Amino acid sequence: MAPSPLTLAADPAPPVSGTASAPLPARRGRLLALDGLRLVAALMVCLYHYAGRGGPVSGSWHQTPAEVFPTLSRAATYGCLGVQFFFVISGFVICMSSWGRTLGDFFRSRVARLYPAYWVALVLVTAAAVVLPVVVHPVRPDEFLVNLTMLQQPMGAARVLGVCWTLWVEVRFYALFALFVVLRGVTYRGVVLFCCVWTLAAVVCRTNGNTLTDQLIMPDYAPFFVGGLALYLIHRFGGDLLLWGIVAVSWLLGQSNATRGLWHAGAQGDFHRDPWVITAIVTLAFAAVAAVALGWTGRANWSWLVTAGALTYPFYLVHEHLGWFVIRVLHRGLGLPPWPTLALTVFGMLLLARLIHRFVEKPFGPRLKRSLKRSRTPGVPAGFTVAKDGGTSG
Repeated sequence: MAPSPLTLAADPAPPVSGTASAPLPARRGRLLALDGLRLVAALMVCLYHYAGRGGPVSGSWHQTPAEVFPTLSRAATYGCLGVQFFFVISGFVICMSSWGRTLGDFFRSRVARLYPAYWVALVLVTAAAVVLPVVVHPVRPDEFLVNLTMLQQPMGAARVLGVCWTLWVEVRFYALFALFVVLRGVTYRGVVLFCCVWTLAAVVCRTNGNTLTDQLIMPDYAPFFVGGLALYLIHRFGGDLLLWGIVAVSWLLGQSNATRGLWHAGAQGDFHRDPWVITAIVTLAFAAVAAVALGWTGRANWSWLVTAGALTYPFYLVHEHLGWFVIRVLHRGLGLPPWPTLALTVFGMLLLARLIHRFVEKPFGPRLKRSLKRSRTPGVPAGFTVAKDGGTSG
């Protein structure tokens, strides 16, 4: 029986065999469908960067995307909502992957997952900026070095990757979830309390206008992460009024935040967006992850979705600025028409992502994780071991 919303004394019994201390063996189709959704979100953002906004990409096309793609651009301008879609998926995945893990396990897995491909993307984009600075100007050496930490945004340094602002949002989510949930061990009760408290804090945060609390609590993005967390609990334990209530409140707050922030033209000359369309896309994002949580995507077990999930993160990192370079070379340099240029650029970025995954993430991610796990007793020099009597031996 599911716990009363007022007690939350223990984890409810899962709907299928399993224990509350270890993740249930999820069906193959569910996880593969989630991988497919991640790639859909990445392609939405990619389409926005290539055909749905102004700014530097206009220089690569030699005119605004609205003139190059009069019809496509009106749809592509909504692609920026792929970021919110990502955040819902991230809440689901982080809750799933952290269950039964220690704080150290969680930290190592996040570092090994994020940094190898990120460092390679920094080098590639910087090299391209040096070769062809008319598209994107290279940053100063000191700023590049700060970018290696992934903390360039709070440090006020110029960003090498335009999309890295979303990584800063993700990092803050990881930190909050680690400190308030993973540190004590991930449980149903802990996740539910975290969702409720974070939601309340995000709403209250709107009333004080404090920059520090805005940075810590992230009121614009908290509902999307919270919705994903609650949907994973539904996936694991089954739905009840409390969990669906958290999802519903997250959706209501999320669509409000997205509409308020995105319906008008942005700094890059974005088109005006219809508030009804924004709400519809946010609704579809929540509904898509809910379908995975409920097991409705069990037949989506195509093997290519594994590859799609593996390519999503490196593709997301490299597609924006490197894509602008490719567009300029193909379209303005070689005179290729717009549609073939767009198709070849997307394909090229996917191919590059495949190479990064194969030759960077697969070999170096596990190595970095193992290296972080190695530790020695404080005060004992390298090459020495601790003897049974407390002494050291060489």
